[in-house]
Amino acid sequence: MANKKIVFLTGTRADFGKIKTLIQSVEKHIDFEPYIFVTGMHLLQEYGYTLIEVERCGFKYISKFHNHTDEATMDLTLAKTINGFSEYVKNIQPDLIIVHGDRVEALAGAIVGSLNNILVAHIEGGELSGTIDELIRHSVSKLSHIHYTSNDEAKKRLIQMGELDESIFVIGSPDVDIMFSDNLPHLDEVKRYYQIDFSSYAVAMFHPVTTEIDEIQDRANQYVEALIESDRNYVVIYPNNDLGSKHILKAYEKFKGNTRFKVFPSIRFEYFLTLLKKSNFIIGNSSAGVREAPYYGISTINIGNRQLNRASSSKIINVPCEKELILEAFNNLSKTIEISNETFGKGNSAQLFLDSLESTEVWSINHQKQFKDA
Repeated sequence: MANKKIVFLTGTRADFGKIKTLIQSVEKHIDFEPYIFVTGMHLLQEYGYTLIEVERCGFKYISKFHNHTDEATMDLTLAKTINGFSEYVKNIQPDLIIVHGDRVEALAGAIVGSLNNILVAHIEGGELSGTIDELIRHSVSKLSHIHYTSNDEAKKRLIQMGELDESIFVIGSPDVDIMFSDNLPHLDEVKRYYQIDFSSYAVAMFHPVTTEIDEIQDRANQYVEALIESDRNYVVIYPNNDLGSKHILKAYEKFKGNTRFKVFPSIRFEYFLTLLKKSNFIIGNSSAGVREAPYYGISTINIGNRQLNRASSSKIINVPCEKELILEAFNNLSKTIEISNETFGKGNSAQLFLDSLESTEVWSINHQKQFKDA
């Protein structure tokens, strides 16, 4: 019997960091053949052209598709991705499509798979995030046949949405596998590679909130001015390329010539984890502040509404995006941080994922979606 073809769709540095260990687990298995469809931010020079990071992993089957149109037209980006991925899928004829998270690329993958009668599996469905991301994430879940959730709470939400219990597999968050890997680079290596000479620093990541587009320019400036006035060292990483990102990049121009700021379009995922683990704190509205940081015992100043529904740790300081309130938050940073409990798994997501693929359960799931009444 021919190997089962499994297509993994990735559109950002973040989702690739999440699914890389899953791809690697499949690649090593004699019965499965992974194919990687690379699109979205990966192919944008302005954001670091992170296709290189995917290629560096040495996977056998990597295809790229440029889906960028204009940041103000997510619907057209969705349409273009559907068109490109549909052609790719008809050529590959996969047995399973894997998508992650809450971006339009994942939605495109789920639409193409479901409308072509191909099993679709969604990584990290059932999460709460707010903004347009939540609409996309839940839509992807309803278009998917199989769900790999990060915890039991996410599973319960999917069941609330009418998903069948037997289609949901709790595997934890796959990036936790990498977070506690023995293969993470040493901090000295990371600093040397990125020419970071700070003895102490914080990580700064601020993304646009697409449902608050009218306020993004002002909030980006409030955020940047607070960082400058805080008189601390920062490793700053570009936002994603959602609507409003240009306002954030414009605000970042204020960092030019300031030696307390090192600004990067992108940082390799393992290198980023090392930087985060050794940082004083993380500030902004990235999911890293509410997911990865608590696992490392790192304080978070979480700004605005982007992650508010996900920021459950008592060590996360939630503040509105106002300069004076952000500056006040620095006084509340905890010196001693307790490591988070196993809210998002134990670091064995790839093995649990592979175990499910080796079973008959996944492959016998009905392509015709069923709705479970409460």
